[in-house]
Formats: sequence, C-alpha cells, structure tokens
Amino acid sequence: MDASDSFRDTQSTISKDGRVWVYPQKPQGKRYDKRKLVSYFLLAIFFITPFIRIHGNPLMMFNIVERKFIIFGSIFWPQDFIILALGFLTLVIFIVLFTSAWGRVWCGWFCPQTIFMEMVFRRIEYWIEGNANKQRLLNRMPWNKEKILKKGGKLVIFYALSFLIGNLFLAYIIGTDKLFQIITDPVGEHLGGLVSLLIFSGVFFAVFAWFREQACTFVCPYGRLQSVLLDKESIVVAYDYVRGEPREKFTKKRDEEAGDCIDCKKCVFVCPTGIDIRNGTQMECVNCTACMDACDIVMEQVNKPKGLIRYASENNIKEGKKFRYTGRMKFYTVILSVLVGIIVFLLTNRSNVDTRILRAKGQTYTVTPDGHVSNLFTMKSINKTYEPISFTIRTPDYNSEIEIIGGKDLTVDGNEVINVTFLLRIPQSELEPGNNKIVIELLDDKGNIYETLKTNFSSPGMQDHGK
Repeated sequence: MDASDSFRDTQSTISKDGRVWVYPQKPQGKRYDKRKLVSYFLLAIFFITPFIRIHGNPLMMFNIVERKFIIFGSIFWPQDFIILALGFLTLVIFIVLFTSAWGRVWCGWFCPQTIFMEMVFRRIEYWIEGNANKQRLLNRMPWNKEKILKKGGKLVIFYALSFLIGNLFLAYIIGTDKLFQIITDPVGEHLGGLVSLLIFSGVFFAVFAWFREQACTFVCPYGRLQSVLLDKESIVVAYDYVRGEPREKFTKKRDEEAGDCIDCKKCVFVCPTGIDIRNGTQMECVNCTACMDACDIVMEQVNKPKGLIRYASENNIKEGKKFRYTGRMKFYTVILSVLVGIIVFLLTNRSNVDTRILRAKGQTYTVTPDGHVSNLFTMKSINKTYEPISFTIRTPDYNSEIEIIGGKDLTVDGNEVINVTFLLRIPQSELEPGNNKIVIELLDDKGNIYETLKTNFSSPGMQDHGK
C-alpha cells in the first residue's frame, strides 16, 4: 500500500488549479458486458414503466404536488403517511444492510446516475470523440470544423437525451396523460408544466455533460456514508496488496520477489472517478468493476492469476478469511424483517375507504323553528379500491335529517376523492347542552356499514336549552 495517505485529503477530480477533467479509457471485459446487460434491462424498465397501467392507473407515480402516490397500481394518500414513512425507513435500513455486506454494488450496477452516465452518455462520447487519448487531443485542438462538429453534435445529442429523460422523469410525477397535454396543448395552457420540463432537462444535461462523476462524489451523500457503514468484513472492490506489493514494472530484469502488480496503471486509466484503487477503499469508488476487468486482462497477458483486484473484504485480503455475516449485519436484518412485517400488516389491514368528517370552519349551530338544531359539516372521502362506491349517511342514535348541499350524488369513483358539505339536523330534545359526541355511519348501496366515524355536534348551552 502507498505509505502516504495524502490522497485522502482531496478529491481526485479537484486540484489547486480547479477541476481535473477525467478521461477514462473505454472499459472492456466480462463484467462490463454483464453490466451492459443489466443496465439495458433497467433502462427498458425505466422507459416502459410510465406507460404501464393497472385498472387505469399508472404502475408508478409520485405526484408530490397533489400528494398522490401510486406504487404498483395502488394509490397511497397523505392518510397513508405511516405506511409511506415506514416504507422509506425500510429502504434506508435495506441500504445500510446491503452496503455493510456488499459495499457500493448499487452504485456500480443499479444507480440511475451510473447507468445513464457510463452506459448511455459516455458511450455516445466514445462514439463521437473516440477513446481517452483522442478526447484529450480534441480538447487541446484549436476550434476548427472538426472540433465544432464533434463537440456541437455531442452536446445536441446530450441535450436531446436529457430532454427525453426529463419528459420521462416528469411522467413519473404527473402521469403520461398530463405530460402529453403539456407537450401537445398551447404553451400558455400549461406554462408551469413546461417550465418544470425545461428545468428537469437542464438539470440532467448539466449533470451528464458537465458534473458527471462529481454528482457522485460531491452531491450524493451515499459515498460519504461508507466510513460509517463499511467494516473489515464488507465486500468491496479491493486491490490485493498482499499479493500485489511490492509493485514493479514488467521487464526481463524484474525482481523475483516483486509482487504481481506490474504498475501498468490500467486500473487507474479506466476509472470513471479518477482514483487509484491500489490506495485502498475510497469515497469516490462506485464499485463499477472497470478496474477489475482491466487488471484481469493484464494478469492474463503476463501469465499471472486473475483477481488481483476483486470483490473482497479487508479480512479476506489480509488474513484469507471468507465472508462472514457479522453481528451488526444480523442486527440490521432483524430490524429490516420487523419493519417489513409491520408494513405487510398495515397493508393487509388497510381500509378500502378513508373518510374525515369535520365541522365547517367558522360555523356554530342553528336552531330551526320546528325545534331542530342544525350543524354544517364537511366530509372528505377517499376510495382506495378500483371500483366506485356509493354510500348514504346516517346517525344511528338520533332521529336526524341530512341534507347534502348542492344535491351531490354520494358516489366515489375508484381511487378518487370526493368532498361533500352536508347539513345535519337533530331534534333539540335529543341533545345535551353544548357539545355532543355523535356517531355517523356510512352505508353502502346494500345497507352494509363500511365505516363508522365520531365527531362533535354543537347545540345550545344550558341557558338556551329548551327555549
């Protein structure tokens, strides 16, 4: 290992002069080919998902503005906050467990940033500008026809892709129907949506054309969590310094006591974040395996065993120990299992309808000439099923009269919300002075009670009662 740890004091892509642009060589190898297959499969899912519908609803939609979330065709509303919060917490614990055991495999194989950058935008860049050395030459070249065409053509393609990604990203928020309206209707009718679309496109373009790996090292907090989540049992992309050191160039006079590393720096040249994996686990490493492929190819050429850089833990390299599921990992597993169990319980016991009834703001009671007391209520009912539900309202403990303001039909379509205002009249003789706790039942079209609610009903005080 390098005796100096000064490399940890600064980012690999930042120097005292500013940004250090990374020109990674085009990777090749078995793992890279596997990553391409995984990436294209995930890209297909990303592009197809907004258009998949279940019972007329998108498969996935996260409408933050309307506070409406659809996951696998099921709608979750703010009333389901506890389920959504537990789901988010479960995801965090899963990431903690996954990272503790297998490092940043997510970053290298499944993260959208890595997939789009390395498997889409970077490959287009290789196609237009060539490999790393040709890219350097092109950047140093004075502006001429070739440079303008290559740079301009690349940026046009980059923005077109960013615009497409921005459209799809917006589709996950507002749905494809509203997205098509924004695109096809006159600009003035959906100005806010169009601005959002342009902002998303601009952000994606900036990330993939300029920020690139710095989105992983500066913006994303996941890399910085490594120091907390990883230990000596965690599987990471690691350089076997026991076998590789001391390094020495591959020559005829090479020392027989030298390690297997021939200091070719191929692992450094292919790294998309510009680090030297031989310095050990670093925050910038996204576990993309490009260095593993590059090293295996070199080892094969010099008749050395592959795996000088491999998936391994510190204890595996230093002491030859096999992977061990540690007590900390078991603890995370128990917490994860409990959370999953709670979520399953909440989902299986989730009511089909969620209704809230409140007294209308600023309203008290009204006493009618025929001896009734009336209160104005507002009701919000959410149908969480796919079928419409029709219902009636009654108060089982009182001889009440209910008047729906506006004569609305009490029918809630599948996965929709209905807001109703109604006037409830109860004989004053049946009420206690002041506030009364009353029960309101919602009955379906067959007369079955599907929801029972409690609320307050206001009546005249003791001094006014009986007047």
